[in-house]
Amino acid sequence: MAVLTISRHFGAGGRTLGEKVAQQLGYTLYDDELIQMVAQKAKVSVSWVENMEKEAGGAFSKFITNLIPRAFMDRLLDDNKGYLDEEIYIDILTKLIQKIGDEDKAVIVGRGAQYVLRDHPDAFHILMVADLEDRVQFMEDHYELSPKQALQIVNRQDKRRMNLYRKFGREDYDNAELYHLVLNMSKLNLDKAVQVVLKLLENGGA
Repeated sequence: MAVLTISRHFGAGGRTLGEKVAQQLGYTLYDDELIQMVAQKAKVSVSWVENMEKEAGGAFSKFITNLIPRAFMDRLLDDNKGYLDEEIYIDILTKLIQKIGDEDKAVIVGRGAQYVLRDHPDAFHILMVADLEDRVQFMEDHYELSPKQALQIVNRQDKRRMNLYRKFGREDYDNAELYHLVLNMSKLNLDKAVQVVLKLLENGGA
Protein backbone atom coordinates (compact mmCIF):
# COMPACT_ATOMS: atom_id res chain seq x y z
CA MET A 1 0.00 0.00 0.00
CA ALA A 2 1.15 3.52 -0.73
CA VAL A 3 0.17 7.13 -1.29
CA LEU A 4 0.82 8.73 -4.66
CA THR A 5 1.01 12.49 -5.11
CA ILE A 6 0.77 13.98 -8.59
CA SER A 7 2.07 17.45 -9.34
CA ARG A 8 1.58 18.52 -12.92
CA HIS A 9 1.57 21.20 -15.53
CA PHE A 10 -2.12 21.72 -16.22
CA GLY A 11 -3.14 19.78 -19.30
CA ALA A 12 -0.41 17.18 -18.86
CA GLY A 13 -3.09 14.66 -17.84
CA GLY A 14 -2.61 14.56 -14.06
CA ARG A 15 -6.19 13.85 -13.06
CA THR A 16 -6.68 11.38 -15.90
CA LEU A 17 -3.56 9.46 -14.91
CA GLY A 18 -4.62 9.62 -11.27
CA GLU A 19 -8.03 8.18 -12.11
CA LYS A 20 -6.50 5.30 -14.05
CA VAL A 21 -3.96 4.44 -11.34
CA ALA A 22 -6.56 4.69 -8.58
CA GLN A 23 -8.96 2.48 -10.53
CA GLN A 24 -6.38 -0.22 -11.16
CA LEU A 25 -5.14 -0.28 -7.56
CA GLY A 26 -8.46 0.27 -5.82
CA TYR A 27 -7.16 3.53 -4.34
CA THR A 28 -9.19 6.65 -3.54
CA LEU A 29 -8.59 9.68 -5.77
CA TYR A 30 -8.42 13.15 -4.20
CA ASP A 31 -8.48 16.19 -6.45
CA ASP A 32 -11.42 18.58 -6.37
CA GLU A 33 -12.70 16.33 -3.59
CA LEU A 34 -10.25 18.17 -1.34
CA ILE A 35 -12.06 21.44 -2.02
CA GLN A 36 -15.26 19.91 -0.67
CA MET A 37 -13.43 18.51 2.36
CA VAL A 38 -11.85 21.86 3.20
CA ALA A 39 -15.22 23.59 2.80
CA GLN A 40 -16.85 21.11 5.16
CA LYS A 41 -14.15 21.54 7.80
CA ALA A 42 -14.20 25.33 7.57
CA LYS A 43 -18.02 25.43 7.41
CA VAL A 44 -17.95 27.55 4.28
CA SER A 45 -19.18 27.14 0.72
CA VAL A 46 -17.25 25.26 -1.92
CA SER A 47 -17.10 28.48 -3.97
CA TRP A 48 -15.36 30.23 -1.07
CA VAL A 49 -12.60 27.58 -1.11
CA GLU A 50 -12.38 27.73 -4.91
CA ASN A 51 -11.92 31.49 -4.76
CA MET A 52 -9.30 31.07 -2.04
CA GLU A 53 -7.32 28.78 -4.35
CA LYS A 54 -7.66 31.09 -7.35
CA GLU A 55 -6.99 34.39 -5.60
CA ALA A 56 -3.68 35.84 -6.75
CA GLY A 57 -0.86 35.96 -4.27
CA GLY A 58 -2.98 36.12 -1.12
CA ALA A 59 -3.24 39.93 -1.11
CA PHE A 60 -7.04 40.12 -0.91
CA SER A 61 -7.24 37.35 1.69
CA LYS A 62 -4.62 39.03 3.88
CA PHE A 63 -6.44 42.36 3.48
CA ILE A 64 -9.71 40.87 4.66
CA THR A 65 -8.01 39.05 7.56
CA ASN A 66 -6.40 42.27 8.75
CA LEU A 67 -9.75 44.09 8.66
CA ILE A 68 -11.55 41.55 10.85
CA PRO A 69 -10.63 41.54 14.55
CA ARG A 70 -9.44 38.15 15.80
CA ALA A 71 -12.06 38.17 18.58
CA PHE A 72 -14.80 38.56 15.99
CA MET A 73 -13.33 35.72 13.93
CA ASP A 74 -13.22 33.51 17.02
CA ARG A 75 -16.86 34.30 17.74
CA LEU A 76 -17.80 33.42 14.16
CA LEU A 77 -16.09 30.06 14.53
CA ASP A 78 -17.56 29.43 17.99
CA ASP A 79 -21.04 30.05 16.63
CA ASN A 80 -20.42 27.49 13.90
CA LYS A 81 -20.59 30.21 11.27
CA GLY A 82 -17.77 29.31 8.97
CA TYR A 83 -14.82 31.45 8.05
CA LEU A 84 -11.81 30.88 5.84
CA ASP A 85 -8.63 32.85 5.29
CA GLU A 86 -5.24 31.86 3.90
CA GLU A 87 -3.86 30.67 7.24
CA ILE A 88 -6.91 28.58 8.05
CA TYR A 89 -7.00 27.18 4.52
CA ILE A 90 -3.39 25.98 4.64
CA ASP A 91 -3.85 24.54 8.14
CA ILE A 92 -6.98 22.58 7.20
CA LEU A 93 -5.56 21.40 3.87
CA THR A 94 -2.32 20.24 5.50
CA LYS A 95 -4.16 18.26 8.19
CA LEU A 96 -6.46 16.67 5.62
CA ILE A 97 -3.55 15.58 3.44
CA GLN A 98 -1.70 14.21 6.46
CA LYS A 99 -4.80 12.24 7.44
CA ILE A 100 -5.16 10.86 3.91
CA GLY A 101 -1.49 9.89 4.00
CA ASP A 102 -2.00 8.02 7.27
CA GLU A 103 -4.97 6.16 5.84
CA ASP A 104 -2.91 5.05 2.82
CA LYS A 105 -4.18 3.73 -0.55
CA ALA A 106 -4.71 7.20 -2.00
CA VAL A 107 -3.84 9.26 -5.07
CA ILE A 108 -3.64 13.00 -4.40
CA VAL A 109 -3.58 15.42 -7.33
CA GLY A 110 -1.89 18.75 -6.67
CA ARG A 111 -2.39 21.05 -3.68
CA GLY A 112 1.14 20.77 -2.36
CA ALA A 113 0.80 17.18 -1.22
CA GLN A 114 4.39 16.47 -2.23
CA TYR A 115 5.49 18.97 0.43
CA VAL A 116 3.06 17.89 3.13
CA LEU A 117 3.96 14.21 2.69
CA ARG A 118 7.64 14.68 1.84
CA ASP A 119 8.74 12.61 4.86
CA HIS A 120 5.97 10.00 4.62
CA PRO A 121 7.70 6.60 4.27
CA ASP A 122 5.09 5.19 1.88
CA ALA A 123 4.46 8.29 -0.24
CA PHE A 124 5.66 8.50 -3.83
CA HIS A 125 5.75 11.77 -5.66
CA ILE A 126 5.57 12.27 -9.41
CA LEU A 127 5.70 15.36 -11.60
CA MET A 128 4.03 15.46 -15.01
CA VAL A 129 5.26 18.01 -17.55
CA ALA A 130 4.49 18.68 -21.20
CA ASP A 131 5.00 21.31 -23.88
CA LEU A 132 2.33 24.01 -23.97
CA GLU A 133 1.01 22.95 -27.38
CA ASP A 134 0.63 19.36 -26.18
CA ARG A 135 -1.21 20.46 -23.06
CA VAL A 136 -3.59 22.57 -25.11
CA GLN A 137 -4.15 19.64 -27.47
CA PHE A 138 -4.86 17.34 -24.50
CA MET A 139 -7.57 19.70 -23.27
CA GLU A 140 -9.09 19.91 -26.76
CA ASP A 141 -9.15 16.13 -27.13
CA HIS A 142 -10.42 15.21 -23.67
CA TYR A 143 -12.83 18.06 -22.92
CA GLU A 144 -14.15 18.97 -26.38
CA LEU A 145 -12.80 22.52 -26.25
CA SER A 146 -11.86 24.85 -29.07
CA PRO A 147 -8.13 25.71 -29.37
CA LYS A 148 -8.83 29.18 -27.97
CA GLN A 149 -10.82 27.83 -25.02
CA ALA A 150 -8.18 25.20 -24.27
CA LEU A 151 -5.35 27.76 -24.30
CA GLN A 152 -7.28 30.11 -22.02
CA ILE A 153 -7.96 27.34 -19.52
CA VAL A 154 -4.36 26.09 -19.52
CA ASN A 155 -3.01 29.61 -18.96
CA ARG A 156 -5.55 30.34 -16.22
CA GLN A 157 -4.83 27.09 -14.42
CA ASP A 158 -1.06 27.60 -14.68
CA LYS A 159 -1.53 30.89 -12.84
CA ARG A 160 -3.80 29.21 -10.29
CA ARG A 161 -1.13 26.56 -9.65
CA MET A 162 1.55 29.20 -9.14
CA ASN A 163 -0.66 31.14 -6.72
CA LEU A 164 -1.54 28.03 -4.74
CA TYR A 165 2.10 27.14 -4.19
CA ARG A 166 2.81 30.70 -3.10
CA LYS A 167 0.46 30.05 -0.22
CA PHE A 168 2.85 27.27 0.83
CA GLY A 169 5.74 29.70 0.42
CA ARG A 170 7.25 27.54 -2.32
CA GLU A 171 8.52 28.27 -5.80
CA ASP A 172 10.49 25.06 -6.42
CA TYR A 173 7.48 22.89 -7.31
CA ASP A 174 8.98 21.95 -10.69
CA ASN A 175 12.31 20.92 -9.16
CA ALA A 176 12.90 17.30 -10.21
CA GLU A 177 14.70 16.59 -6.93
CA LEU A 178 11.38 16.72 -5.08
CA TYR A 179 10.01 13.73 -6.97
CA HIS A 180 10.57 10.02 -7.39
CA LEU A 181 9.64 10.30 -11.04
CA VAL A 182 9.23 13.01 -13.68
CA LEU A 183 7.06 12.12 -16.68
CA ASN A 184 7.39 14.16 -19.87
CA MET A 185 3.97 13.68 -21.42
CA SER A 186 5.16 15.19 -24.69
CA LYS A 187 7.24 12.03 -25.05
CA LEU A 188 4.96 9.45 -23.38
CA ASN A 189 1.40 8.38 -24.07
CA LEU A 190 -0.96 8.13 -21.13
CA ASP A 191 -1.19 4.33 -21.05
CA LYS A 192 2.59 4.00 -20.95
CA ALA A 193 2.78 6.59 -18.17
CA VAL A 194 0.23 4.65 -16.13
CA GLN A 195 2.30 1.49 -16.48
CA VAL A 196 5.46 3.32 -15.40
CA VAL A 197 3.72 4.67 -12.30
CA LEU A 198 2.25 1.29 -11.42
CA LYS A 199 5.71 -0.24 -11.70
CA LEU A 200 7.11 2.45 -9.41
CA LEU A 201 4.51 1.68 -6.75
CA GLU A 202 4.92 -2.06 -7.21
CA ASN A 203 8.68 -1.85 -6.68
CA GLY A 204 8.40 0.51 -3.76
CA GLY A 205 10.50 3.16 -5.42
CA ALA A 206 13.51 0.86 -5.70
